Amino acid sequence: MATIASQVVLHPTVSQSLKYGSTTLGRDKAYRAIQYFARFYAWYLLSKGDKDAAARWNALKTHLGTARKLLRLGKPMEHLQAALRACLSTGPAVEQVTTIARQISYFGYLTFDAFVWANSIKFWTLNPETSTRVAKISNRFWFAGILFSIVNGVTKSVRLARETKKLQSTQKWGEKTLAAEAERETRLSVLLAAQENTRHQLIIDLLDAWIPATALGITNLNEGALGIFGLITSLIAAQKQWEAVNGKK
Repeated sequence: MATIASQVVLHPTVSQSLKYGSTTLGRDKAYRAIQYFARFYAWYLLSKGDKDAAARWNALKTHLGTARKLLRLGKPMEHLQAALRACLSTGPAVEQVTTIARQISYFGYLTFDAFVWANSIKFWTLNPETSTRVAKISNRFWFAGILFSIVNGVTKSVRLARETKKLQSTQKWGEKTLAAEAERETRLSVLLAAQENTRHQLIIDLLDAWIPATALGITNLNEGALGIFGLITSLIAAQKQWEAVNGKK
């Protein structure tokens, strides 16, 4: 019996899950996936007329959203630092400008989101009109950040595709040293990895953009669609974090 218990408790997957959950980003992505699933499922239950069950899932969605805002309280400064580092770095002008704009937008989004959190826990009470205005400003910054990220991703994808094609089509004229060929293969591997990461981020941005856009009244998607979009992007981000923590297979 003890052997069976040890095989379950000490299973590598359990250990990897604990390692993943020990990171703030890992917990955030797990909470986000459950939050957006709850958003979808509450909508589904309401569409079936089951109001009592829907209320439970709505409560779960709301409390997870509040918990995630608490986890993000320190993140505005991270984005401000990232914007400053982007200012000091060199690179393609469009990518640099959109990176800076994206980071500043996320700084604004998370800063105003902190006021939304403070109001939601009654630590700092805002009147309904001010609360609505603060939430709207937060969503505007979020939407702007996603748009800048999409422009950055498209521009970067085009550049990486061009560089990859050029490197792949390099003709092997005459003799080349093993060191030169190894360097070419390493560079190609880096480009392909960057393409994959950029593609994943583009998918996330293209789906997530609908969430603040709907909150701002730009689009009119139902809660079910937004829940599914959020769940998909959460799982993609969670997988990337899992690979970063436990090593890519």
